[in-house]
Parts: sequence; C-alpha cells; structure tokens
Amino acid sequence: MVYQPVIPLTGYGGWKFLESTFDKQLEGFTDSARVKNDRQYFQDKMSSPIAMEDFLSDKRLLRISLTAFDLGGEEWKVGFIRHVMEEKADPDSNFLTRLNNQAYTNFANTFAVTDGKISLSADTIATLSDDFELASFRSAVGDVDNNMKLSLNYKAKIGDLVREESSDSANLYRILGDVPVRTVLETALNLPSSWQKLDVDQQADILKERMLSVFSISKVTDLTNEDVMDKVIQRFHTMDSIANGQASLSSGSVALTLLNNAAGFGSTASQNLFLSIVSR
Repeated sequence: MVYQPVIPLTGYGGWKFLESTFDKQLEGFTDSARVKNDRQYFQDKMSSPIAMEDFLSDKRLLRISLTAFDLGGEEWKVGFIRHVMEEKADPDSNFLTRLNNQAYTNFANTFAVTDGKISLSADTIATLSDDFELASFRSAVGDVDNNMKLSLNYKAKIGDLVREESSDSANLYRILGDVPVRTVLETALNLPSSWQKLDVDQQADILKERMLSVFSISKVTDLTNEDVMDKVIQRFHTMDSIANGQASLSSGSVALTLLNNAAGFGSTASQNLFLSIVSR
C-alpha cells in the first residue's frame, strides 16, 4: 500500500500541521516497500562504476537519480540529460551556466563522467539515497496539496540557491532559474504574471526591491534565516488564499481536525496544530 501524506487543512494552518508531523510522516513514507526497494536498487547499481550509456538506459535508475535532485518526471528527456552530462565534461562549455537550473547543475556535478563512466563514493550514494527519500516525500505531499510541496521545496532549496559568498545578482538569477522557489516568492510578493515577460535583469531588480521591502530584510542572503523563511511561506499561503478567494482555515475544519486527534497523530499533534492556528 502506498503511503499518502496527511494534510487535513489548506493554507498556513495546514503547513504548520505538516511541519509539526513531518518527521513522523516521513518515517512512515520511507518505510513503505516501494521506497525501500528503490533505495536499495539505487545503492546496488551505483556501488561500482557504471557506463554513462548504461546509466541512461536504465529508466528506474535514472528516475531515482533525478528524483534525488527534485527532477523526478524528467527521466524521459534522455537526450537532454546526455547533453547535460557531456557538456559538464567539456571544460570549455558554458551550457550549464546559460541553462541557469541549479538542480541540473548539481546533478551534472554529482554524476560527473570520466572516461565514459560514473563513479560515486559510498558517502555520496548514502546522501543521494536520503535525498531521494526526501524528494519523493515532497512529491507525495504535492499529490495531496501542491502548495505544501512548493513550501517544502522552498525551505529545502533556498539555502542552496542563496549563498553568502555570491553576489546579489548571482543569487537572484539562481532564484529566477528555480521554478518552485520563484513561484513561492512571486505569489508571496503578489507579482503579476506579466512580470515574467520582462528582461531577466529587470526581473532581478524588481524581485530584490520587493523582497527587501516586504520581508523587512537588509540583504538577499537574509532569505536563508529561519524566521524569514517562515515569513515567506506564511505570506505565500496568505496571498494564495486571497487570490483564490477562500479562507485557508475555518472554525469547522479546525474543530473537526482536533476532535479526530489530528488524523491519527495523537493529542500532541492536535495541540501543536491548535497552537499554530491561534498564534497566527
């Protein structure tokens, strides 16, 4: 039986519930047979060097590997993925820089091809196995509520996109190149869809100005602070609820959830959920 994440509420209340039950739900998800079998398959296949063509022709292995980088569902792009890997091996290529997709850059760096083969260390295999489980869980959350998946992606990826050693421009361009993270910020900042038609430099300037103002931060790298991350996610859910003309919480749904002990997670989860609601 496939594990389905439990998210009894929409909006920010649902997000706080997911946060408070995340570890327990992740444990239940990773304990499912399908996830455990995929993890073991990946570890067995990557335990020794593998030819790039064999890697690309193994659809299951490719799916698991891409999922670890939040690229699940793109395994059908074999030609493009081969091009990404080949361009990474070319020291004169700036293809990945122009692509401006941090997920594919990380994938290409990790699955670097040397003499036609890919070789991963035991530590890298273990890390990617964990990343696969986390990304798979985020995807399962998205099947229940895509806004929760976007929130999880934002929290997981913003630290990789925004770096202290990088310039504001580099950080902003990486944000713009990551669709889930950009979507969260666009919604939270109430940017119109027409904004995406502007030149990328203009987008970066507007994004920076709005972020500094709306989130009351002094620099772009402040986005990685825990309190700022929560502020962004809270505003994302609030603005999405306003845009869709619906309240993310109702007294009836809250009462029902509490009476049902937070869908089987016990009284502690119920108390946490109630506290997250009343503290808004």
